[in-house]
Amino acid sequence: MVWRSLGQSTRSIYLGLAFMSLILHLLLAFFCFSVLQFACVPPTPSSSAPSFVSRRHAGSHSSSSSAASSSNKPLSSSQNRGSHNLSEFDHKGKGSFRESAEKAKKLMGAEIGVQKKRGPSKLEELFKHPLYNLPRPELQEDDWLLRLKTEEEAKGTETEEENPVTDDSEWHSASEEKGYDKVSWTIEKETHPPWLQFHLGISRWELYDRKDPVLDQMTHYLATHRILGAVQKKGGTQLKLLLSFPNYGQALLKPMRQSRDAETDVNLFYFSDFERHNAEIAAFHLDRLLGFNRIPPVVGRLINVTTEIRDTTTDKKLSRTFFTSPAGNVCFYGQCEYYCSTENPVCGRPHALEVSLATMLPDLTLAPRRSWRSPWRRSYSRTKKAQWEKDPAYCNTVKQTPPYNTATRLVDLIDMAVLDFLMSNMDRHHYETFEKFGNETFLLHLDNGRAFGRHSQDEPSILAPLTQCCR
Repeated sequence: MVWRSLGQSTRSIYLGLAFMSLILHLLLAFFCFSVLQFACVPPTPSSSAPSFVSRRHAGSHSSSSSAASSSNKPLSSSQNRGSHNLSEFDHKGKGSFRESAEKAKKLMGAEIGVQKKRGPSKLEELFKHPLYNLPRPELQEDDWLLRLKTEEEAKGTETEEENPVTDDSEWHSASEEKGYDKVSWTIEKETHPPWLQFHLGISRWELYDRKDPVLDQMTHYLATHRILGAVQKKGGTQLKLLLSFPNYGQALLKPMRQSRDAETDVNLFYFSDFERHNAEIAAFHLDRLLGFNRIPPVVGRLINVTTEIRDTTTDKKLSRTFFTSPAGNVCFYGQCEYYCSTENPVCGRPHALEVSLATMLPDLTLAPRRSWRSPWRRSYSRTKKAQWEKDPAYCNTVKQTPPYNTATRLVDLIDMAVLDFLMSNMDRHHYETFEKFGNETFLLHLDNGRAFGRHSQDEPSILAPLTQCCR
């Protein structure tokens, strides 16, 4: 009797559990059906939701309706109806489908245009921050690196020149036979090419004003202007070219020599690596974001090795280094201290080459520059250490040494160390300043080709000026 009663109670428990499970499944099915039905309801024309929400609902409508039809209809009937509908679509629906696709493209294009017009970019929003808009002292006459002669000064030199300067013009050129543009530059700023406007905008405290529209003109000019000639630039350890443009401007070219995501081998020293063309580009933008404005504008550009370098160069030493590789690519290697050989060529694919183009600073005859050896320069020896690496109190010596004992030179050097740390640049052995401004001026952040070598590893030793001089 006990076993019989136990068996009856067990069966009743099982039946109760089965009944509850059935109820839960029915509730779940009802819930899913209601969700699918809600998703299938198209938005009304008067809906205030954006158009991208409508497209998202339309996508879910098509997917959910197809899923519902495949799950709720018999297989045989769905196959028959599907084949019938496909045949109808082939004959009747192609036009309507294309029309709807075209309408969708127009709507998406219109929405993209609206999004582009909608508000400023993130960079513009960043530059609106108060830290980028602190009040600055008004620039005086001697705070500009270069300036145009006034009419009185120009008239005073007319008698000393063979070709006197007229009242409405500063300089004329008729060098069309050499490939240069025929230009007439007056005192008016609008007549000057972008590179000359950039030179005239250099002041005691920065290379350019971030709000000056000439910056956009300069980068566009570097990226699009016709290349008139190319020669190898003297000096330096690696290959660099000097490009000339028809409006008498110039740019410094550094070629792409390795993939943009390649890292420096951990076993290589900081002076045993290729310079990176994209490091120069990124350094310019990082310097601009930090508010320094001390790196000349740099852009990336795709050039033709054959038509824009080999065929235009007047450098006989450079032209002798061109060859065609076994893969059919046009290559050259130039002449320099490191990596200028047939084992380390610069090659197009087969003619196209990605490069960086940097704005040239004014000629040294117009604006002389002074080169300073960095107190935290590395030893460039595989066995010896620099003095700052051995002496923790090294900064006390630097603080008592001109020009670091006056003005802002030391804190400007620390600014440069912060920039180099963010770029992982260990190759800052010298820096330059414009002689005209003496010690009261900014430091030029030039030659950043060895930056961003190890983007997955920081180098704390670059911050030595900050850590040793912290106060």
